[in-house]
Amino acid sequence: MTRKPFFASAFALLATAFCAQAATPASVPVDALMRRYTGDVPGASLLVVKDGKPLVRRGFGYANLERHEKAGPETNYRMASVSKQFTAASVLLLKQDGKLRLDDPIRKYLPELPASDDKVTVYQLLTHTGGLIDYEDLVPADRTTQLNDDDVLSMIATQHKLYFEPGTAFRYSNGGYVLLGLIVQRVSKMDLADFMRQRIFQPLGMDHSLMYEHGHGPEVTHRAYGYSLTDGKWTQTDQSVTSATRGDGGIYTSIDDLAKWDAALYTDKLLSEDSRKLAFTPHDPSGDPDTGYGMGWRLSDDTVWHSGESIGFRNIVVRWPKQHFSVIILTNRNDFMPYPLAITLGELFLLR
Repeated sequence: MTRKPFFASAFALLATAFCAQAATPASVPVDALMRRYTGDVPGASLLVVKDGKPLVRRGFGYANLERHEKAGPETNYRMASVSKQFTAASVLLLKQDGKLRLDDPIRKYLPELPASDDKVTVYQLLTHTGGLIDYEDLVPADRTTQLNDDDVLSMIATQHKLYFEPGTAFRYSNGGYVLLGLIVQRVSKMDLADFMRQRIFQPLGMDHSLMYEHGHGPEVTHRAYGYSLTDGKWTQTDQSVTSATRGDGGIYTSIDDLAKWDAALYTDKLLSEDSRKLAFTPHDPSGDPDTGYGMGWRLSDDTVWHSGESIGFRNIVVRWPKQHFSVIILTNRNDFMPYPLAITLGELFLLR
């Protein structure tokens, strides 16, 4: 994954910002970099943390345009695929408990699946190497009601073929992580939302994080609503047909709670050293460095990271583990992918 062209232009553009700000010589032009999120627009929350201490902890713009509620460090955003790291952690916790093995075939827990899935294992779902057919490709074009996890299982169960022989290739799979959430439920005999609350959020003090379930379960406090830019206007687009599935993207959380999650990933407080090694080791059978994936985490150069995109949200968590440094950007809009911005912020802070 080459970033040099981006950084060359970024540093050239930011030279003016450094000179223009009446700030200390060691400061980073955060306001200039986050300008697109300021004003009467859907906003963002930004955390830059080093050795567990926040260097930047701020909100920009609005979490709810209609109610003029500003975004802040406590604002809870839909994580979309950033949720996958929590689903993977749930599976690894059950492994630590001795309740499942990663080489277990998934049909041991999901017997509804066809015989063509006999060789697909829990490990392969975690690493996107199972070859299951994407459920998004199976959704009828005229469907308007939201899919739930059982709908996804039913759809995948109708497919008697795979994209490739399990374990031989990498193909990112939202459906695989929906199935992992169902496996967590069946093994633990707990609802997925309850499992994550009791085994992850409560132990870490992530008191405002939850697996959102539309129509039942607790409401999201300090909630950011998603928006899309259409014909020059911001329109609320908070939910889609696929926004109710859980294991692949259903968590709401804030930068404040993610700071606690980030800190826990350096310790044995939640995941053992062996589990963390599994999560942060590349498992792509092709060995392609541009598709390095652990378990719920993408791996690139000296970072571990994951993005999350849905109809009205764009999020990124980037960690530099060797430096105990992370940049987290959560946004409630469909415009602009924040990964390059997070990398630029990270490089600027680390080079200070």
